[in-house]
Amino acid sequence: MTLRYSTDIVIFGGGIAGLWLLNRLQNEGYRPVLLETGKLGGGQTFASQGIVHGGLKYALSGSLTGAANVIASMPERWRQCLSGNGDVDLTGVSILSDHYFMWSDGSLRSKLKSFLGSKSLVGRVQTLEQQHYPEFFKNSAIEGTLYELPDFVIDSTSLVKKLRDNFSSSIFSLSEESYRFTQNAEKSTYSLQLTGNDQEIELEAERFIFAAGEGNRKLIADTNMQSVTTQLRPLHMVYLRSPQLPNVFVHCVGDNFSLTPKLTITSHMDQQGQTIWYLGGELAEEGVSRNQSDQIKAAEQLLHELFPELDISSAEWNSFLVNRAEPDTNSNYRPDDAFLASETNLLAAWPTKFTLTPSLADKVVNTLRDDSVTAETNNDAKDALVELLAEAELAQAYWD
Repeated sequence: MTLRYSTDIVIFGGGIAGLWLLNRLQNEGYRPVLLETGKLGGGQTFASQGIVHGGLKYALSGSLTGAANVIASMPERWRQCLSGNGDVDLTGVSILSDHYFMWSDGSLRSKLKSFLGSKSLVGRVQTLEQQHYPEFFKNSAIEGTLYELPDFVIDSTSLVKKLRDNFSSSIFSLSEESYRFTQNAEKSTYSLQLTGNDQEIELEAERFIFAAGEGNRKLIADTNMQSVTTQLRPLHMVYLRSPQLPNVFVHCVGDNFSLTPKLTITSHMDQQGQTIWYLGGELAEEGVSRNQSDQIKAAEQLLHELFPELDISSAEWNSFLVNRAEPDTNSNYRPDDAFLASETNLLAAWPTKFTLTPSLADKVVNTLRDDSVTAETNNDAKDALVELLAEAELAQAYWD
């Protein structure tokens, strides 16, 4: 016997996008539930460097692009949430660094690119005098310029825990074999068939929101959505572990005309208390063509070139591949803003960048309002899911 329930919103995906939407929609008066087929944060969220940025790297060409305009307000949006005055409660989330920096070495092109980028964001970028450098850069032997950006770095594990804990009773684990979508006779709406614990329920929803990152591809295929296609852009991320590493948070700007920094470094701490340097930027983008050994060699060589005085002889190295998942809207280029596609009672959603998650939530809320989606008044569906499904577990950071 199949039991039938209805709710207002069902979210697929327990990364930053899905968890943020769960929190925002709860605060808007809806009663969403979230379903995750893996572990919370285990995909792109924990693979990100946690940088909440205001778009400087998209202005390095000397013009304020569409991406830079959209992103410029994001650091302040996040800070409001961290202080308890925003759309989502992030009080207590750990900040790894209150500022992010951009280091331009001595080459003419690198200096020019940094200068143009900073002028495009007048009032939000500060050139530092050497006496105000962080300790690591005071000791650097390389000639260059250090800029302080309005960006900051958040601890992704702390963030996911907070978003989970705010509404943990609405988050459930789901195996890929235990669900399927069905359409009504008029093919105007979808419902969700769930099985588990020798039970089967049919869950109707005003909207199913796909916020599962790379997992959106399967969800779109399962429901035969026609209004959006997906793309994957891989990265080969590197990290090194050593108790001697200082905390560093910096974009190292290269001497070519790429809008991507040559190297982006963030510092983290593993479960044993050792410092992790997590390396992205051009190194990660170009490294997808290298095997692990060659990618680590390239990373080690780049660090020696940038910071020859740095002793990394005893560091432990590792790397991994991760896919950035997003809609394919512009001939494989990354969208400038968060993206939302609507079809029947389905929404496919991507923030496209970690920092743009609040913008994605705005788009979802506005769409629900425009479509007059009403909030559910009872919790029968959630109570049924408690009996049917287990709680979703938290993923670990890649270096743990």
